[in-house]
Amino acid sequence: MHSRRALLYMPGDDWKKITKSITLGVDSICMDMEDGTAVNKKAEARAAIAKALQELDFGKSEKLARINSVGSGLEKEDIRAVLPYHPDGIVIPKLEELSQIQWASEIIEAAELSHGWPVNSIRVLVGIETAKGILNLKEIASHPRLDALIFGSEDYAASIGATRTKEANELIYARLATLNAAAAYGLQAVDLVTIEFKNAEFVREQALTGARLGFSGKQIIHPNQVEPVQSAFTPNDEEITHAKRIVETFEASQAKGAGAYALDGKMIDMPLVKNAQKVLERAKAAGKI
Repeated sequence: MHSRRALLYMPGDDWKKITKSITLGVDSICMDMEDGTAVNKKAEARAAIAKALQELDFGKSEKLARINSVGSGLEKEDIRAVLPYHPDGIVIPKLEELSQIQWASEIIEAAELSHGWPVNSIRVLVGIETAKGILNLKEIASHPRLDALIFGSEDYAASIGATRTKEANELIYARLATLNAAAAYGLQAVDLVTIEFKNAEFVREQALTGARLGFSGKQIIHPNQVEPVQSAFTPNDEEITHAKRIVETFEASQAKGAGAYALDGKMIDMPLVKNAQKVLERAKAAGKI
């Protein structure tokens, strides 16, 4: 499973932006055939993404392609245009039912088998962006090809008739429901897009909020958002040192047969140890340890 601190969307028909994206050191690059591409540019997007997958070196960045939603009438052409070139994953937007993942998974598995690729080497990420998607999270999150749930704030707000605010209180239930379903099934949860891209501090603040809630990453739409988002989802040196101390002292405590114990005036028990281990996992994924 890739580290997805920052998932950057690129319009699939914009070759210049796609080629720039691979220079940014971003964790995941999602070339978009859906909302980021005009209705009369879908064919160009399919061709450009296929070309990018064949010709460009994405380095350590994950290569994703977002198709149009299942039922749009565009999804079959989208997925068939990019699968022969082995993207790391297919992103399905506005996912509402488990059967929609099953549809994609069958097509992907057929491609894997016909090309001699390992089964499940192409993963699926889904956008949870509607009231119905939230309602069906328990079933949706259970699919074995799934890697991540991506929370789509703007579409979700529209689907329930909410007014979007900077505080995002109208999204609390849906964000936490998405996060909880992801945690229950061992998936990554990717947080909402911050549409203000010129205010780096606001982007950082929103990213830190998502990281504290437990999200593994955040969607971004502009190069200016890469650094504040990646740094927000990367533990700092102090946090890493503290997490290492907790894990090491816990192991020593266990070896002595002790249970909970005190460290720096705080009681340490298993939930805190698990949190410390997660901090170290995030640090490792970010290349800091």
